Amino acid sequence: MTNAILTSLLPGADSAELEDWGPLDEATEGPMAVHGVELWVDGERSAGIWQCSPGPSRWRLEENEVIYVLSGRMTVTSDGGEPLEVGAGDVAVFPLGWTGTWLIHETLRKVYSIF
Repeated sequence: MTNAILTSLLPGADSAELEDWGPLDEATEGPMAVHGVELWVDGERSAGIWQCSPGPSRWRLEENEVIYVLSGRMTVTSDGGEPLEVGAGDVAVFPLGWTGTWLIHETLRKVYSIF
């Protein structure tokens, strides 16, 4: 097995300074501010930290995403599914083609991996 080389490190991800990424395109009522930092990018695949202010949004994923919530809280509801509460310390997987809504109750900060 080949020993992989660490390509990026972000100490203190729960409080690290993030870049302003503008308003959330998926917001469904009023603007939602997004901040983040990409730690790794390879074409359409990426990993980093993402933070978003409260509000509702609608999603249709064109990739797989795994998240680990660092802080905040949201209700996630897949189309035709039951609402699920997701908060600090939780891990969630959203497969390619997932559609539904995210209702962010408290500013949400997550570690994400898109692949």
